[in-house]
Amino acid sequence: MTKTNLWIDIGVFAGFLVAMNPALTGIAIHEWFSLALAAALIVHLLLHWKWVTTVAIQFFRRLFHTSRLKFVVDVLLFTAFTVVMMSGIIISRSLASVLGLSLAADPIWRFVHSASADVSLVLVGLHFALNWNCVVTMIKRYILSPLPSFGRGENRQPAPVKVPKD
Repeated sequence: MTKTNLWIDIGVFAGFLVAMNPALTGIAIHEWFSLALAAALIVHLLLHWKWVTTVAIQFFRRLFHTSRLKFVVDVLLFTAFTVVMMSGIIISRSLASVLGLSLAADPIWRFVHSASADVSLVLVGLHFALNWNCVVTMIKRYILSPLPSFGRGENRQPAPVKVPKD
């Protein structure tokens, strides 16, 4: 995982948390923000596509158990996100009209949207937990290590520089 990938993942996670609470932004912004989040999720998926294809190909072969569990959680998460997005478009107020869609917002779609959002929240938590070691490693490498050493032994002497002998 690269530094760019880490920042995209952090952005997707933060965006998901904001999207999960439409009261923060109002319905119109929630709808447009969620559409942008869907695009960011596609980027996230594409950045991890090599892992997805590798695990999918080897799913029924001899494969480390955690990879299978991660794959199943990720497939369920993708499915839940797809249902959230499709049902969200169906019940949307501002997004559908701009896209030229005239859809009837049947109460069942509101239930589907709410239920799939709740399932997505649980699955995002599982996805995050299953990838915790990777997340911690990347945060240490790309965020914490480059920070100045405030409170981490300011009095340490720099490492001696080796001068090559002639």
